[in-house]
Amino acid sequence: MTESGTTAHRDEQAIIRISGLVTRFGANVIHDGLDLTVRPREVIGIVGASGSGKSVLLRAIIGLIRPAAGRIEVFGRDIRALDARERQALRQRWAMLFQDGALFSSLTVAQNIEVPLIEHTRIPPPLRRELAALKVALAGLPPEAAHKYPAELSGGMRKRAGLARALALDPEILFLDEPTAGLDPIGAARFDALIAELRRTLALTVVMVTHDLDSLYAICDRVAVLIDKRVKVGTIESLLREPDPWIREYFLGPRGRAARQAAARARGEHANEG
Repeated sequence: MTESGTTAHRDEQAIIRISGLVTRFGANVIHDGLDLTVRPREVIGIVGASGSGKSVLLRAIIGLIRPAAGRIEVFGRDIRALDARERQALRQRWAMLFQDGALFSSLTVAQNIEVPLIEHTRIPPPLRRELAALKVALAGLPPEAAHKYPAELSGGMRKRAGLARALALDPEILFLDEPTAGLDPIGAARFDALIAELRRTLALTVVMVTHDLDSLYAICDRVAVLIDKRVKVGTIESLLREPDPWIREYFLGPRGRAARQAAARARGEHANEG
């Protein structure tokens, strides 16, 4: 793996470490010898062309897809070497927000949040309800949203309700799959700000698959670009020093330039067109 154009050293502080990952579906190889480390409390974005395996990588990390080869360590544990009980205990330390929120349509928002609490804890019902209300507030929803069903919510509110449920067990790692997809620019910017605030207040590590260039510039510490079945990782500025034409077109095309300028304005700086 290369990181900002140099050989990546072994990061002893990595919260996730992927080595030599190979994933395939039949004869179709998605990742071939992919290496990636994720540092504690960072927000790392995963990008790539359509079909490059962004969501497949996310699902491999959380154990929904079994790799053909390679090693995935989370919190220093090889997830493929764990027994069922150890794997379940490890999974309680992370949470996944899927693109559509994946809420149970027959349950209210509060009841959705209580599902993992019922499944994994022995917290009594009154305290569960209090915790559900707290998670609703953490996700930036009004208190009355707790009693609504998913169909009664806007798309942005459903995203936040899914996030509230993802936070139910106080995860240390939050995985996001296209979190701002389907949101208008204002809603997307507010969701980005919420994720940044949660990272700061809850000391979360965030791994995010996204196509949203504004999100990459606004909240990501580093970006992992899937190219040729592997990744190149670094800050956006360091990635722009890579000779790869896809990276330059992605970040310096019209949408990339607009996102770059918006991020610079938000920082009170003059955008450097590069």
